[in-house]
Formats: sequence, C-alpha cells, structure tokens
Amino acid sequence: MKIIRQVCAEYRVEIVGLEVMPDHVHLLAEVDPSFGVSRLVRLVKGRSSRILRQDFPHLRRLPTLWTNSWFCSTVGGAPLAVGKRYVENQRAA
Repeated sequence: MKIIRQVCAEYRVEIVGLEVMPDHVHLLAEVDPSFGVSRLVRLVKGRSSRILRQDFPHLRRLPTLWTNSWFCSTVGGAPLAVGKRYVENQRAA
C-alpha cells in the first residue's frame, strides 16, 4: 500500500479507497482525465514491481509480477461514499 500511496501522492491523485487483496488491488481514486487512469496503473505496477524485486530477490526469477490486465469503472452518478464502502468491504466478502 505504501508504494501505491507514494505514486498517487507524487502525481496528485487522491486516494478515496484502497484495499490490497492476496491477488489483486482495489483502488478508488480521483484521477485527472488529462493524466489518465491507464498512466496511473502503469506507474503503480511498474514502480511496485521494481521495488518488490529489489526488496525480495526471489521475485526476480518470475517473468512478471503483474499481469497486463486491469479493470476500471467510473462511479458515475453514485455517491462517492458508495464506491468507498464497496472497496473497504472487499476483505469481508
């Protein structure tokens, strides 16, 4: 979570909700459309992969730490609190 928070802070992306699961991450964030969600995902995956491989040498033998896939959805007309509650409740599900 620390790496994700650092990248978001560096690029002025506000994290509304964040939950790290064993095999994926839920991130609810306010991203400037001109910056782009895909750019944020690339930066988070790239930096986390580099740092984790430095800190845990056994991970270097893996071809990749992340898949190329990711999912993005807008909150749309729903209140932001609904999206935040969804992310926060992922651990309980």
